[in-house]
Amino acid sequence: MNDQISTRKSIDPKHLALQKTLDIICGKWRLYIIYQIGTQARRYGELRRMIPEVSEKVLIQELKVLVSLGVLEKKAYNEVPPRVEYSLTAKGIEIFPTLLELTSIGELFLEP
Repeated sequence: MNDQISTRKSIDPKHLALQKTLDIICGKWRLYIIYQIGTQARRYGELRRMIPEVSEKVLIQELKVLVSLGVLEKKAYNEVPPRVEYSLTAKGIEIFPTLLELTSIGELFLEP
């Protein structure tokens, strides 16, 4: 038991930061969802149309994960029919410029 506690205390903070980063980006659709939401709140239906390749089940799951990680905020409105919007949190907004830079890597490898 004490070995576990001392091991946790001795973990490099950079390792923990990398682990958290990988938690955020290691989902096939997560960065794509973040990219599509960008600086504008999006409804679930909009995201389904913007990312038609992702299944409904996976999109719902990834949205929940991104909300739990603190990347997205889910806002439900008390309306009929119900309306829910997803937007980037302050931390999620910090990811967005880096994601835009990563897009340029893909552009380098696109066929001319």
